[in-house]
Amino acid sequence: MKESGLLLGIDVGTSSCKVDIFRADGTQVAGGSAAYPVYCPAPGISEQDPEDWWQGVCSAIREALESGGVEPGRIASLGLGGQGWSAIALDGAGQVLCRTPIWNDMRAQKQCDWAESVVGEDRLFRCGGNPTMPSYTLPKILWYRDEQPDVYEKADKILQSNSFIAWKLTGTIAQDLCQSYAYQCFDMEKGCWDEEIIRELKIRRSLLPELVKCHQVVGGVTAEAAARTGLLQGTPVVAGGLDAACGSLGAGVCRPGQTQEQGGQAGGMSICTREMIADKRLILSRHVVDGLFLLQGGSVGGSGAFKWLSEQLCEGETLRFPDDPFVEMSRMAGEIKAGSEGVLFLPYMSGERSPIWDPHARGVFYGLDFSKTRAHLIRACMEGVAYSLRHNCQVALEAGAKIERFFSMGGAANSLVWTQIKADVTGTPIDVPNTSSATTLGAAIVAGVGTGIYEGFEGAVDQCVRFTRSHEPDPANKGGYDEGFERYLELYQRLRPMMQG
Repeated sequence: MKESGLLLGIDVGTSSCKVDIFRADGTQVAGGSAAYPVYCPAPGISEQDPEDWWQGVCSAIREALESGGVEPGRIASLGLGGQGWSAIALDGAGQVLCRTPIWNDMRAQKQCDWAESVVGEDRLFRCGGNPTMPSYTLPKILWYRDEQPDVYEKADKILQSNSFIAWKLTGTIAQDLCQSYAYQCFDMEKGCWDEEIIRELKIRRSLLPELVKCHQVVGGVTAEAAARTGLLQGTPVVAGGLDAACGSLGAGVCRPGQTQEQGGQAGGMSICTREMIADKRLILSRHVVDGLFLLQGGSVGGSGAFKWLSEQLCEGETLRFPDDPFVEMSRMAGEIKAGSEGVLFLPYMSGERSPIWDPHARGVFYGLDFSKTRAHLIRACMEGVAYSLRHNCQVALEAGAKIERFFSMGGAANSLVWTQIKADVTGTPIDVPNTSSATTLGAAIVAGVGTGIYEGFEGAVDQCVRFTRSHEPDPANKGGYDEGFERYLELYQRLRPMMQG
């Protein structure tokens, strides 16, 4: 590592964006955030306005600079992480043509069926390493073509969340290799577009941006962006990648076999591999670390399910603990025995992604009687999310991946009770980094590698990532959770026919 200035990491999340400024040793200097809305006008529809993201990023950068008293000239470079599976349609003048369907939008099933009929399901999977599902970007492009032809015809490029922010910052349009997994016409192994599949699907080739490595500098901050953000004109910006990949790096995952456990709005895990290991029930992307892959499980019911529960049933805790009602909720959950005395929760609050890929799946509490309390529901919610994590891990192991330890990140990692539940349910030790800003730290590390501040990713992680605690599985809870997991799987299978109606 050479002497340097500060690194700035941006995370374009679902409910808000976050910006953090770090020293080269990973120490956080300052931060800022801004919230923005999600539009859900009907079941299966979930949209956001990319201009809301940009306004939020500008506000959060200014907050971070001002709160930390950071001179803009001290920022050496910027890195970008963002939610996946967007389909941001820009016209030739760089104007956003419509709200973008985001990662849990399920409208494009007809387009998935059509693509598979034209190209073949197996061939699409062999190319991209991912199933053809409506939540991905490629079906959304086809949906624009079929359902919003005006948008499709006017569109000049289709971008992801981080590539859109990079465009707003630098005026350069590029597609990083990590986020390219959203397109089933991306050859995952070769790292290039599959031109033949693009032609067969009759996608206008010019819509797909140039592919670049995640740590590649795509440009410098423009004068206009500098005026909006407070940054110094010319500050280097790297392409960045998927939020889960940046978060994995920021949690310490940079070597094959290491696994990130996601405790954010969405749940899941990311297993680092050197080889391309694909399974139709899971998600495969390139890592932001050049040459590595991430085999991922992504569920909709992470901390988002817990937040929903807090808003609906724990208003008193929210009023008494406005800064963090989850602390009191975790305490309540800790007073209930493992297994929640028979209460089960299916965390399918907006359909479900891997490994069941069921847009019709719904959240369920099962096993209630007059003896059950809010605390039972809280713990059952935690356990249900942990069961979904175990379900994804089980499929990954069947695919040939190996999981030795979890490196945990996201807001849920702050709960000792919830983290221990996940260790017990999965039978896997969990290490928790000493930062709640893994995604922005990972984005900043990518920026540091791209601008030569670090010699490589492994050295950067060893320099920046430190762990604050570990959770070992409690053998006393293994039998009960093994039984609970089998009941969790059976409950969905029995209710699935009803959910489809």
